[in-house]
Amino acid sequence: QVQLVESGGGLVQAGGSLRLSCAASGRTFSSYAISWFRQAPGKEREFVVHIGRSGGNGYYADSVKGRFTISRDKAKNTVYLKMNSPKPEDTDVYYCAAANAPKRSIREASYDYWGQGTQVTVST
Repeated sequence: QVQLVESGGGLVQAGGSLRLSCAASGRTFSSYAISWFRQAPGKEREFVVHIGRSGGNGYYADSVKGRFTISRDKAKNTVYLKMNSPKPEDTDVYYCAAANAPKRSIREASYDYWGQGTQVTVST
């Protein structure tokens, strides 16, 4: 069992920066790949970025590539999403999700655990 708690959301100006955190409980956190998804009201949840069990380079959606950076701190059982130069279209509820799977996936159904989400609002 893994519990995920997102934090760090809020209001940010376009062109600024924001860092989201996904803190996990459970001793088996290192067995899980983590992804961030986002969702706007009335829209489907959208894949943002994935990081594997051992960390390393993330796999990014084209819409955030070059602006967002994912990282993983094993000692703190936490995954971070640094949002640089956010745009108004990045305004969404951001969710982290955990998958106990060896292969990368951008599909929601591949993920076993989800956090409650954190709202990010980017102003012009």
